[in-house]
Amino acid sequence: MRTHQLRKLAGKIAAVVGEMNDAQRRMAMLRIAPDRYLTNPNEAPATYPEFLARTSGPLLHEPSARHRGRLAPRA
Repeated sequence: MRTHQLRKLAGKIAAVVGEMNDAQRRMAMLRIAPDRYLTNPNEAPATYPEFLARTSGPLLHEPSARHRGRLAPRA
């Protein structure tokens, strides 16, 4: 294989590993979210302190669709 092909393959592998890392981090945040342990998680919080308790964990920034498109590996 030529160097160019190896670099391209390494880039694709790095993109896949990066995407899996982001998905794993997102799933971990969803698993420990306080809403998961409520009896009725789809109901709105009854009080302001309850609202603050639900959103006290770190919130992940979701990249925009334009940015995700730029990060997508090219076929």
